[in-house]
Amino acid sequence: MQDNKNTYLNDSARDTPLKNPISDETHRAARAYRLQRVRDQLVKNDCAAALLYDPVNIRYATDASNMQVWTAHNASRYAMVFANGPVIIWEFHNCEHLCNHLETVDEVRNAINWAYFGAGPRVSEKAREWAAEIVGLLRHYGGGNMRLAVDKMEPVAVPCLIGLGVELLQGQPLLEQARAIKSAQELELIKWTIQVCERGMQRMSDELRPGMTENELWAWLHFESIRHGGEWIETRLLSSGPRTNPWMQESSDRVMQEGEIIAFDTDMIGPYGYCADISRSWTVGHVSPKPEQRRLYRTAYEQIRHNMDILRPGLTFGEFTDKAWRIPDEFYKNRYCCVAHGIGMADEYPAIAHAGDDWDRAGYDGVFEENMTICIESCIAVEGGEEGIKLEEHVLITRDGCVPLSSFHFELDWLR
Repeated sequence: MQDNKNTYLNDSARDTPLKNPISDETHRAARAYRLQRVRDQLVKNDCAAALLYDPVNIRYATDASNMQVWTAHNASRYAMVFANGPVIIWEFHNCEHLCNHLETVDEVRNAINWAYFGAGPRVSEKAREWAAEIVGLLRHYGGGNMRLAVDKMEPVAVPCLIGLGVELLQGQPLLEQARAIKSAQELELIKWTIQVCERGMQRMSDELRPGMTENELWAWLHFESIRHGGEWIETRLLSSGPRTNPWMQESSDRVMQEGEIIAFDTDMIGPYGYCADISRSWTVGHVSPKPEQRRLYRTAYEQIRHNMDILRPGLTFGEFTDKAWRIPDEFYKNRYCCVAHGIGMADEYPAIAHAGDDWDRAGYDGVFEENMTICIESCIAVEGGEEGIKLEEHVLITRDGCVPLSSFHFELDWLR
């Protein structure tokens, strides 16, 4: 259990980046493991290949990275992973050299951009040209198997592929299942991302003072992430005072006042493309909490600790939900969207629904396994109340239960 001491960075630490502990051997081993996990899923599901557009899936399978956020909404690069064949990437214009260092990539081609931004009124023409190339490769390397798993694709491409004899399957479930179990080397990459994230959190804690805006505080997490090789932050979830209830309000230019709650959720895609997903709540100025702030924090911490204590390999998702901490009625309306969720290169399978109506509407079963990385969530706020508390812990499932991957302190003196 972490203590509540604020370990301030001295001037030297502020100016000096952390030393990256990841060796080339560790990184290569993580790449090899991930690619094999994808191929194992293809074999298991009798698919000849996976066609990937989601940049996170491309990164997982190949470690190839290029304009990740931009290509998430501009379908201008893609990859094809064969179960028993090569890995081919189609890169954005003049970006072929970006894969030169990757032993996971066998061939790089020029992408055919048939999204409307790139093709305009020629979408159908370019989609047919694109489909002919994909199907030609499938026939050449697929061994007669025309089953193709696709993670995301615009509708115009579907008849183009089916018309050439392709059987399409949903590819995202295969990739989510592949990504769920982490190797020892992946865990080293994840721990490094979390270390970078916690450096940013400590910098935020050090810089936090009344009179600054939420955006000014939030910028310190970005600063520490980027200077340590981080990539982007998925959300802008930092709020203060009345903006903490209800949760999910984004960082703003609101000026923070002494004694208010400030809460945040890092959602940080850090070095090597891994996510650090941690939430903490403080008071502005780090002053002693008011009685209601203390009560809310104590309740949120109880939820986190209870759910961590019951998490273990072999437990089904339904069993976990049944045993999870029961949210009192006064906080139920403002509960977080899930009890827990997987985490790796982003939020991942599984997402564990709360008991009752949430489970009936959106819950699904499965089994927690050793070497899954999971985020345990809590959002405690009275409906119509003044403030709320957000906590989240990033954990690893081991054979004996779960252990926190984050070492950043909770405010344990608030629990008294």
